[in-house]
Amino acid sequence: MSATPTTPPPALRPYLTARHELLWDEADAFAAEHVAPRAARMEAAPGTVERKVADLMAARGWFAVTVPSAFGGLSAGHVAKTILVHRIACVSAAAAAILQATLIPVGALLHFATYEQKGCWLPRVADGSLLLSIAVTEPQAGGHIGGIETTAERAGSEWVITGSKIHIGNSHLAGAHLVVARTAEAGVSASQALTAFMVEANRPGLAVSDHRPGLGLHGFSAGRLDLDHVRVPEDHVVGEIGRGLSVAQSSSILYGRPNLAAVSLGIHEAIVATTAARLKTRPRYRGTLSDLPVLRDRIGGMEARLRAGRILAYQSVHLLDQGLPCDADLINAKYLGHQWAMQSAQDAMELHGAHALDRDYVLQRLWRDIQHTYPPAGTGEVQRIRLADAAFDEDHIQWSERLAAEAAWARPDPTAA
Repeated sequence: MSATPTTPPPALRPYLTARHELLWDEADAFAAEHVAPRAARMEAAPGTVERKVADLMAARGWFAVTVPSAFGGLSAGHVAKTILVHRIACVSAAAAAILQATLIPVGALLHFATYEQKGCWLPRVADGSLLLSIAVTEPQAGGHIGGIETTAERAGSEWVITGSKIHIGNSHLAGAHLVVARTAEAGVSASQALTAFMVEANRPGLAVSDHRPGLGLHGFSAGRLDLDHVRVPEDHVVGEIGRGLSVAQSSSILYGRPNLAAVSLGIHEAIVATTAARLKTRPRYRGTLSDLPVLRDRIGGMEARLRAGRILAYQSVHLLDQGLPCDADLINAKYLGHQWAMQSAQDAMELHGAHALDRDYVLQRLWRDIQHTYPPAGTGEVQRIRLADAAFDEDHIQWSERLAAEAAWARPDPTAA
């Protein structure tokens, strides 16, 4: 199924430059040529990790879309990142997940790594020779960062890391992992107890469990890492020792949440397009199903949610590119983007009747894929708590504003056509 709409909707024009529109066209052409032919195979072989699409996206430099040109990146900003993830997700959410998962640790390096560290890691991301993952979630603590049990202990000029991480996006593709571990004794506040490390995938003691397919996103790997006394040098610490919580939280807010909003948006567009096409071509009485008012009412609700989700996704990253405080907007885009797409997916299943249950029909894949945008970067409950902080004017840390100086290179050129 082709991505829709094929040109940016008028409502998005205020957020897009000429460069953005070219990238929109490039992403759609790529999805049609390289992703769509593989989507059915990815679905039919859920136990296989899709590597070719990752290689093709890497060759285009898309994993470095927000990386400054000084390090070989596209220096295109967060709206551009959203375009790429969104347009690919219209055709395959699994392929879009591969892209968005590497972009999160890239963001952590941009904001917290030293200049020398950026020069070491980012050019390899930009030339496509290195994919990254971020490893925070654990078997017992889940997404509760303060409950991290993985430890890192200093041993001379090295750090020794021991523990396990689960649900790690691109676990089987990444050449290096950004691992958050505990570097202080139990009882110390999480704001001072955690540290982030870059850990190459070939380090002795690091093991990646066999790929196990999930409910959806077939072809995307989100697996388990086990670290058994893995040694890394001192210069692999990202950010200051004890600032791992800041690395993880800021990356989740500034990259993880808008990325997932973009994945949800792509799935949502595919859901609406699939359902509209079905209703317009399915005969009923002397017309088609699309002629029936009761069904038009349902799909009208789907279209309303889609249009609102589209604006939320793009407006929030536009603010981020402008260096304006927008943490709550990014959180809201992820929260409502998923919620609205989920509601439309359920409506679509009901509108299709028994046809929706056919294993090979695209809607079943879309319904399963949208489930995967709920837990990462904070569940709905977590998002609502953060939004409550904003309502009570208690969201004192604005990562979008605090890190604006580091992200200044990403702001769109106001003189661009």
